[in-house]
Amino acid sequence: MATIVLDPSGALCVPDTPTIPFIEGDGTGRDIWRAAQPVFDAAVRLAYRGTRRIEWLEVLAGEKAFAQTGDWLPQATLDAISTYRVAIKGPLTTPVGGGIRSLNVALRKLLDLYVCLRPVRWFEGVPSPVKCPQDVNMVIFRENTEDIYTGIEFQDGTPERDRFLGLLKEHFPAEFAKIRFPATAGISIKPVSREGTERLVRAAITYALKHKRRSVTLVHKGNIMKYTEGAFRTWGYEVAEREFADKVYTWQQWEHTKKERGEAAANAEQQAALAAGKLLIKDVIADICFQQTLTRAREFDVLATMNLNGDYLSDALAAQVGGIGIAPGANINYMTGHAIFEATHGTAPKYADKDVVNPGSVILSGVMMFEYLGWQEAADLIVRGLERTIADKIVTYDFARLMEGAREVKCSEFGRHVIERMA
Repeated sequence: MATIVLDPSGALCVPDTPTIPFIEGDGTGRDIWRAAQPVFDAAVRLAYRGTRRIEWLEVLAGEKAFAQTGDWLPQATLDAISTYRVAIKGPLTTPVGGGIRSLNVALRKLLDLYVCLRPVRWFEGVPSPVKCPQDVNMVIFRENTEDIYTGIEFQDGTPERDRFLGLLKEHFPAEFAKIRFPATAGISIKPVSREGTERLVRAAITYALKHKRRSVTLVHKGNIMKYTEGAFRTWGYEVAEREFADKVYTWQQWEHTKKERGEAAANAEQQAALAAGKLLIKDVIADICFQQTLTRAREFDVLATMNLNGDYLSDALAAQVGGIGIAPGANINYMTGHAIFEATHGTAPKYADKDVVNPGSVILSGVMMFEYLGWQEAADLIVRGLERTIADKIVTYDFARLMEGAREVKCSEFGRHVIERMA
């Protein structure tokens, strides 16, 4: 089995027949994987005429893993993904009660997949609740390992919560006094670090430069949470100006020039920098970002966000371009090369094994995977097939009920139509 490795410069070295672990997923994961895998194989076959192919390796997680091994996330699965570096998965059930809080979060943390990458774009013909979905073409870099998703929580009524509040009251009485109802409050801790911020923003800027995007926007609520989200903004600007000084122009630079030489000079300086091809680095308050991605979507390109903001924002943007059913995603460590590409929706167990759900999310995640591998020709074929299928109004039930004159097909049939329209 051929393994993807990193060269001395940190770039991926992908063999012609890489082994790619896959987790089919729980619930409807089985349906969408059966539809998507033939699409991936057909794209590679058409693009490379037999000189390249994927060796698929099934690994277990979720309900299937628990049924076969008694473990929701077997060590063998982690070992395989660690060894082969790149994997793809369907949705997973989160076990109720004890054990892993979230299998998806566990995979991200155990492999330190610090970037959640979510591209959001509209395909012509996809039903949308907004007037101009074509204006939405953004890439979200969501920090994946920090913020309140770290899971440091103290439940109301537990000895641990009481002990923590006791320490807070003793050592930080002013902060304790801010808790409105301490007797019944649950507590959560929100860690945000310089290192975590810098590697996230560095990845977003590197991506934007590589793909010739226009801007990177730091999304934060630093006006209220000054030492976490405000620090995210500060550290983001610092890494941009320190490591990419000759390639970017920041709002910080604009503010400095405005203060020293006036607004007209600052505007002229910015226009000259952008005309010279520099990448604009700016920031926006999170709630304003939600509003403006609806009303002024063209002003946003690459978004760098903290964990919770990114979770909300990526799903909200997906709703503008067809919903989470066709929203792709990836979790990546750009330093080690490890990446898991995934369907971003849930398992929808009531539709499981009925061959009706939209496989678009995992298909487009496969597009992201091929782009990550450097197999752009295969990625382009899948996008072409998907665009033509939707343009022909051949869709699964979720789109068919919203599109006039649509032809409703099953999940597996949709995959076959995508293959037919690739060439």
